[in-house]
Amino acid sequence: MESELYNQDLDSVFNFSLPFEKLQNSKILISAATGLIGSVLVDMLDKINQKKGLNIKLFLITRNKEKCKEKFSHIKTEYFTIEQDITKELALTEQFDFIIHGASNTHPKQYSVDPVGSLTISLFGTYHLLNYIKNQNRGRFVLLSTVEIYGDNLSEDKKGFSETDFGYLDCNTVRANYCEGKRASESLCQAFKSQYGVDVVIPRLCRCYGPTLKADDTKALSQFLRNGRDGQDIVLKSEGNQYFSYLYAADAVIAILFTMLKGENGEAYNVSDENSNITLKNLAMLIAEKSNTKVVFDLPNEVEKAGFSKASVAILDSDKLKKLGWKATYTIEEGIERTLSCMKSNR
Repeated sequence: MESELYNQDLDSVFNFSLPFEKLQNSKILISAATGLIGSVLVDMLDKINQKKGLNIKLFLITRNKEKCKEKFSHIKTEYFTIEQDITKELALTEQFDFIIHGASNTHPKQYSVDPVGSLTISLFGTYHLLNYIKNQNRGRFVLLSTVEIYGDNLSEDKKGFSETDFGYLDCNTVRANYCEGKRASESLCQAFKSQYGVDVVIPRLCRCYGPTLKADDTKALSQFLRNGRDGQDIVLKSEGNQYFSYLYAADAVIAILFTMLKGENGEAYNVSDENSNITLKNLAMLIAEKSNTKVVFDLPNEVEKAGFSKASVAILDSDKLKKLGWKATYTIEEGIERTLSCMKSNR
């Protein structure tokens, strides 16, 4: 993606005191490299490598090598594409210093129409990658987890979940496949740490957005942004009272780098910013305002409804992460403006 704003996003990592020297001569394996977060992660690591001269090598797991090569044809860092279904035994030979695992089905429609695939990519994908790093007997494993492992805050308390809190989650539903898959992935990390001494760290991401969102992303915010980009009305399929934490993708990636380079082995870190906590209705209104459109209400069909989260309050407390030195650069208003601007310029 070529955009002055996007390049500024990537450069914002240099505003922080991070131990970049830990990346010297490193080999980094990334799953879901072409996704919303993975794309920014690859581009930001490329920026770091260019500026710091660290001799980083990137290994990108993908299901389509040609699309992956096309997406990252602009980066200067040496990288290798690996066509691999991570739910199968891995055909890898390199020794990695870091494995960043973000591959999962992350779209509500997928939870509904492919619940088995959504669950197994979390379970088997995490297992195979953990087993690989265990067998090489070195490196750090970074699992990109989610706010959805907390389930719902039934008390309607606006206080954010800390890393030791637990929400309610009805596992006896189709929609639970994503949440339970991520919970099981975190449990696998702790099991491999305990039994085999694998070094693991777990950033738990809130709902993220940014200019690298994929065209087929069916999350509400992604649909809002595409509508705003195209000058269409923002369609809200509920009353919009859901109160969630959101975060701009560049801020989320910097948080991931903080946990990867400074986080304590075995620990989970919530990734969010209190300046980006907002109700879904107010978020829709914000995007409508920034794109000169309006909000309209439309009831979801049954397929859509089956993939929707039942959570009404999902706020994360990120104090633990902030103690590592991280803070968000952009508020929700700034992030939405930047996203819409980048999307329009790269239409």
